Amino acid sequence: MFDLSLYLTGLAALAVFAAAGWVLSVFRSNVDHVDSQWSLMFLLAMLVYAGTVPETQRGRLLLVLVAIWAIRLSVYLTARNWGHPEDRRYQAIRRRNTPGFAFSSLYRVFLMQAALAWVISLPLLGAALGRTELGWLDWAGVALWVVGVVFETMGDWQLARFKRDPANAGKVMDRGFWRWTRHPNYFGDFCVWWGFGLIGLSAGAWWCLLGPVLMSVLLLRVSGVTLLERDIGQRRPEYAEYIRRTNAFFPGPRRG
Repeated sequence: MFDLSLYLTGLAALAVFAAAGWVLSVFRSNVDHVDSQWSLMFLLAMLVYAGTVPETQRGRLLLVLVAIWAIRLSVYLTARNWGHPEDRRYQAIRRRNTPGFAFSSLYRVFLMQAALAWVISLPLLGAALGRTELGWLDWAGVALWVVGVVFETMGDWQLARFKRDPANAGKVMDRGFWRWTRHPNYFGDFCVWWGFGLIGLSAGAWWCLLGPVLMSVLLLRVSGVTLLERDIGQRRPEYAEYIRRTNAFFPGPRRG
């Protein structure tokens, strides 16, 4: 059960959405709104997949779950970045690819993220195509999604509140969910996507697990934990102690 034509339609929609973001970035001389677009790419893909095939209970369920996760994350990132200079990650990419970054960012930043979102969206396609009744694996996926959204939302809220307090300037956030894992938001994303993977698997789409596998690699080894902590010890020496005491990704008790 795999519809290549529908899958390619999703790719086309994501490419158009990414290109629109690129046009905006040229006028703004700033590409970091691609972070706000990232989660909305999955909502767009789900709308394409679910809106093209006959409606099912599983398709409706996943559309709601994707919409809640995607809109919440996009709004949070937009509010966080509003009025601030371009993120240092993108500034580094801009420096390495100047001159010509205004054009090359189309494929280096926007289309690349669209391509990644397209592959990761496989569970959404699998769920939309499935015709079986909802089963225990679907509800296990929903439960995992709930865990993920709670970790993401609470982690983001706790960190934002921590940063708003001038007394915390220069300090490391190690309270609440950040006491159990150094990256509760990334762990939450991990849970959300494996939840979607279980729902796609329940629909009979074993191939959809490539999506959460790729997301896991990105979170753990590419753009998530590894990238964020590459030089943070140099910029914030106290973070080394936080690393010693706190799990990097999967939550656990604080070490002595």
